[in-house]
Amino acid sequence: MLSELRVHLATQIPIVGCELTPFVLRASDNALYADDVTESSPVHGHFLRYKWYRIQSDKKPATCSVHPSEQATLQCMGCVKANIPLPKSYHCSPKCFSDAWQHHRVLHEHAAIAAGENGNEEEELFGRPNSSGAGTVNSFSSSLSSSILTNGSAPLYPSTAAHQSKGETLIEVGHSKTYTPTADDIGHKLRFECIVLDTETKLPIGKPYPSLTSHVIPAPSPVPRRLITVSGVDVLGHSGPDFRPTFGNFTVLSYNILADRYASDELYGYCPSWALSWPYRRQNLLREIVTYRADIVCLQEVQSNHFEEFFAPEMDKHGYEALYKRRTNEVCTGKNELIDGCATFFRRDRFSNVKKYEVEFNKAAQSLTDAVVPSTQKKAALNRMIKDNVALIAVLESKIGYGGDNLGKRQLLCVANTHINVHQDLKDVKLWQIHTLLKGLEKISVSADIPMLVCGDFNSVPGSASHCLVAMGKVDPAHMDLTVDPLGILRPLSKLSHQLPLVSAYSSFARVGGTPLLERQKRRMDTTTNEPLFTNCTRDFIGTLDYIFYTADTLTVESLLELLDEESLRKNTVLPSQEWSSDHIALLAEFKCKPRSRR
Repeated sequence: MLSELRVHLATQIPIVGCELTPFVLRASDNALYADDVTESSPVHGHFLRYKWYRIQSDKKPATCSVHPSEQATLQCMGCVKANIPLPKSYHCSPKCFSDAWQHHRVLHEHAAIAAGENGNEEEELFGRPNSSGAGTVNSFSSSLSSSILTNGSAPLYPSTAAHQSKGETLIEVGHSKTYTPTADDIGHKLRFECIVLDTETKLPIGKPYPSLTSHVIPAPSPVPRRLITVSGVDVLGHSGPDFRPTFGNFTVLSYNILADRYASDELYGYCPSWALSWPYRRQNLLREIVTYRADIVCLQEVQSNHFEEFFAPEMDKHGYEALYKRRTNEVCTGKNELIDGCATFFRRDRFSNVKKYEVEFNKAAQSLTDAVVPSTQKKAALNRMIKDNVALIAVLESKIGYGGDNLGKRQLLCVANTHINVHQDLKDVKLWQIHTLLKGLEKISVSADIPMLVCGDFNSVPGSASHCLVAMGKVDPAHMDLTVDPLGILRPLSKLSHQLPLVSAYSSFARVGGTPLLERQKRRMDTTTNEPLFTNCTRDFIGTLDYIFYTADTLTVESLLELLDEESLRKNTVLPSQEWSSDHIALLAEFKCKPRSRR
């Protein structure tokens, strides 16, 4: 008999779009079990049935746009006047609004640009900033009318109401073990019930086992990042208008999504636990990724189980085919399904996969130590070099045909997706891994006239030897990073070069200007390295680690996804946060193929 049940929800803060999965432990024969007990597989003549209820209250509080788990106490009237979505106008305290102003004002700027407002008109619309730097706000009581946040979508299940005391009504919204809150649930608590039923009579045995959540909150939505045109800039000195599109422009996204196994409270304790949880982050990440509508998506730190169970099927729904390379597991410990790797997705209506190459740096390290390291030092050498990093290389073929001189010719594209070793004291290993990858790409370029993209988390800052090797094609022998080479794997230094004309896509921002939007992006660039000021922003580090490199003789950059503002991000939050679910930011570039030269 099911003598005892224990019901527990992993999170008490439900978010719209994020599935809730309760833990139901049952006691049977003096043992605890977590497996489900269905009507088709009863235990001792009993089975479990589940129900979810929305607790409909007479009062529905608005939630803070910065701290969604907090009830709002004031509203920005500038947002109301500008028709900015109401949920973005709410704040839980004057300090919250003041602290968030640098970020919040971007909403006003975007609204003003959309409405064609100038500076004076914007001030008239949004109000003159007060001494704290914030605009006009209105306080309101917790009895705010529920009509403000109502949503017209139909319920997923027929509404079954059971009137309760104290002005509350229970509305049945689900009858399975899991439940995904909808917009209709915002501002309401949810009640989960687990009931034991008799198999023969179908009648309940005893009282339900309940569990309550706090108020459902909307999924925080960051200010959309715009795609900014930089066309006409060609690093090889050609003029942009002469480039005729061959197989059409295409976009490439690169994003380290922060694997769940690394998203610990110890490292990211500043992020609310509900926002750090994988059920929330995976939905927020997917929402962000599909919003960009990139033709090619390169993700790093994708756990094997998350690729198989979530990203591959979800991206398939959006028209993507998937390739995956898991990290090797000589150093990584734990279950194989928890090991992360690189995932490359491409739109099936734009590309088909011709060939896939997998680069395992462990194998290359083994070959190198066998060849150049004395036998007495091999163990120490392998301990230093074997770090389980990988790269995934895909050769894609465009499904959009050529025109003009290229009629009938195949258009191929080589896309490399990698995640280089993270340890900062292993600069020699980082440089060797990147050099190994580039030499492999050189072999592909020799065998085919093909544009190339090299994307990923290089764990190397601009100006490092690793960055110089990729972007400059060589490393200055006097570079400080080269002093770290205890195994001699970088010698002779003359070998640290390659012939691929690789250029960082985001360096295009450093070469353009003339409009306020482009000048704003230039201010978010490092003028000494022509790279973004940061792509990774945590409590302990802020800097650039991620890049999209392209072969400048075959491709030109048409537009780039705008960079986040370092000052406002640093003031209000670090990554990951409630709005951005990784400690890295996504990079996206739009490219156009240059016409092939006649042979």
